[in-house]
Amino acid sequence: MTPIVLDFVAHNARVSSTRLAIHEFATGRSWTFAEFAADVGRATAFLRERIGDASGARVAMISRNSTAMLILQQACIRTGAIFVPLNWRLAAPEIAFLLQDCEPALLFHEDVFDALVPADAPPCIRMGADRDEFLDALPGYEPGAIGKGLRIDPETEITILYSSGTTGKPKGAIVTYLNGFSGGLGFALGVKLNGASGMLIDMPLFHTAGLFGACWSTMIAGGTLFISQKFEAPITYGRLVDTELGVTHYFSVTQMAMMLRQLPDFEGARLARLDAYITGGSPNPAAHHRAWLEDGVQMLNGWGMSETCSSTFTPGGDLDLLLSKAGTVGVPHLSVELKIMRNDDAEAGPGEVGELWARGATVTKGYWKRPELNAAAFVDGWFRTGDAALCDEDGYFELVDRIKDMFISGGENVYPAEIEAAIVELDGVGEIAVIGVPDDRWGEVGCAFVIPAPGSPLTAEDVLLHCKKRLAAYKVPKRVIVAGDIPRTASGKVQKHVLLDRWREQVVAA
Repeated sequence: MTPIVLDFVAHNARVSSTRLAIHEFATGRSWTFAEFAADVGRATAFLRERIGDASGARVAMISRNSTAMLILQQACIRTGAIFVPLNWRLAAPEIAFLLQDCEPALLFHEDVFDALVPADAPPCIRMGADRDEFLDALPGYEPGAIGKGLRIDPETEITILYSSGTTGKPKGAIVTYLNGFSGGLGFALGVKLNGASGMLIDMPLFHTAGLFGACWSTMIAGGTLFISQKFEAPITYGRLVDTELGVTHYFSVTQMAMMLRQLPDFEGARLARLDAYITGGSPNPAAHHRAWLEDGVQMLNGWGMSETCSSTFTPGGDLDLLLSKAGTVGVPHLSVELKIMRNDDAEAGPGEVGELWARGATVTKGYWKRPELNAAAFVDGWFRTGDAALCDEDGYFELVDRIKDMFISGGENVYPAEIEAAIVELDGVGEIAVIGVPDDRWGEVGCAFVIPAPGSPLTAEDVLLHCKKRLAAYKVPKRVIVAGDIPRTASGKVQKHVLLDRWREQVVAA
């Protein structure tokens, strides 16, 4: 394929040089587009001195959300290196496995994560926790102009994103420039980002939702990023209702949205000023989605994954339409095709549940050093996502659950997300997760872990009674455990294998 110009960093530096590109809450530092481009130029010079013409060399990074991550990723693109952001919440042995897998030429890390760096680590660039700019890691270089921009081959491999590792060993999805750009552009168009937009970034930048979904889309549109190191519900809510800060868009997983609604001072109508509140990462139950919409908030569900970047959106601007499609993840971006496939290899009809398949510009070319996974994941150019979903007669897609999370009870397929969506409708529910567990009579049955909302007297009996009114008998959980917490990955996904261990400890052992 002929290389094409897609250098949005250089473009923004030319046409919007003095506009605010990034504000970083942790340091209080801000970058204009020209300053961001200059720091990318400095980082590029640094990488070229250290690793030369990288030609696919990996550059790993362990860092909390920061402008440094965005600068380093862009510098990697300009030197031909592949950026590998690592999840700093992992344990040291898990980090060691990822480093052994991607074999980086350099490892950038904050000094607060010294304990995560193995003894046999590659050459390291250590960054101080009190840095107010990326320059701490770039001694001796003067800012330089970014120039006219690069001609970037769209098939260039630019990033490896490792899975959360909820089951088995993590696998690295390869993201090309075309994947990231197409996903970011589709996201930007879908949620109506522009030069006047401000996106609050709480999502981790080692995850596709934060790095490509939120950041790349906003940078492509020429908007402003407000970078937070992590999600803290009261602080996030304060920033979202602050009319002077300038946040117009927010992206979170469903669980984060639920936590915001549980705040004692929460008033949904105060967030109706947002141009869009985007959710992804897991199914957004229709009842929860509808509650936001009824507050006047343009909550737009979407779907994507490390392997597909951002791929769907629900069109904003019409609350009645959104209400009628509450719980769906909308329609595909222009650059991606989706279809639902049944187990017999036939395409499913409207409303019929099957596996979601994807192909197009946002879809990965494969997994890093995992040919056996690539062989299983791709069929005639289509990527098998592993998500159970359906498509209605209007072409709107709805996630049902991960196929691997489905269990069979008395011969019937049961999707935990369907049970979770029913339980969410019950007043007093804070968090909910359902797993399938072994049962002598039915093969498998449901076990619900429920965290009551603050101050709620909710009991397990309340949940069971509600389920019996709302669900078929075979879907009603056999057991409800009132829990103190529900383990999740950094991207908000429930660690169901941990819950299964807890079930064994609390039920089987007893």
